Amino acid sequence: MKQSQNFKALLFLHIAVFLWGFTAIFGKLISYGSTTLVWHRMTIAALAYFLLPTVWKGLKTISFTHFRTFFGIGIIVCAHWLTFYGSIKLGNSVSITLACLGSASFFAAIIEPIILKSKFIKKDILIGLVVIVGVLFISFSLPENNNINISYPAAIGTGLISAALAALFTTLNKKNIEKSHPLTISAIEMLAGAVLLSIIVPLTTQNTIWYPQMDITKFDPLHLQNGALDLVWVLVLAIFCTNLTFYLGTYSLKYLSAFTANLTVNLEPIYGIVLGILIFHENNELNMKFYIGTIIIISAIFINPILSLRKNEN
Repeated sequence: MKQSQNFKALLFLHIAVFLWGFTAIFGKLISYGSTTLVWHRMTIAALAYFLLPTVWKGLKTISFTHFRTFFGIGIIVCAHWLTFYGSIKLGNSVSITLACLGSASFFAAIIEPIILKSKFIKKDILIGLVVIVGVLFISFSLPENNNINISYPAAIGTGLISAALAALFTTLNKKNIEKSHPLTISAIEMLAGAVLLSIIVPLTTQNTIWYPQMDITKFDPLHLQNGALDLVWVLVLAIFCTNLTFYLGTYSLKYLSAFTANLTVNLEPIYGIVLGILIFHENNELNMKFYIGTIIIISAIFINPILSLRKNEN
């Protein structure tokens, strides 16, 4: 029975990680800007969460102080997604953004001890610095670009900020996870982003797209970014890549070790980069230095939990 549960949990987690790999893909497929994209994603995800009785039950028992805490974390999640999709739009590249996201391990090594009031782990910081070396390789690998709408340096800088924000909200969630039901926490965080962007987007965005458009007559399999299926992309992003993956990930953590879970989650950049190559043929724009940098980052990400496991065994 236990072996069957573990297999099911591992399968669920792999499905979740594979779907997370698609989040960057949808960011490039959706034709409009990152701010409106995140607004739609968080609003739809929040609405889906609030259809669940468990969420309402949790809201009845949560204190205002804890509600305010998770609402604040939701603002950070919102900022992470804004910079994540902003990086994709700035560089018109899934691969660059996902490679930069690998630096989250470096930022986590700095942020976690400060917030959780624990000791700094030299090994984690050193591995994080190795990741930064990989990012530098990627920075020097990118070709010159004459398109004024694309800026590789801006994409890398924004991607690094996104990675730092990911490390920050993950640490804060870890610190406060016991204060309410996980589904309630996620619902509050999605609500926070939805409320904030409902105020910001109409005031700051010209020709605001109030809801995702869809025009099947414009569908062209060779030009999937033309806006014909924006509604489909956003719904899949919100429901499958946000709500569903959260459930699958939470279920899996009940049965899998932290080592197995972390090692599996580290596959997200690999899935995303491979999908970017298959769908958008991004390999035509990337050279050997990019792949060396990516290999350095991925190697560092995998080495970290392996070294931690060996240390625990000793």
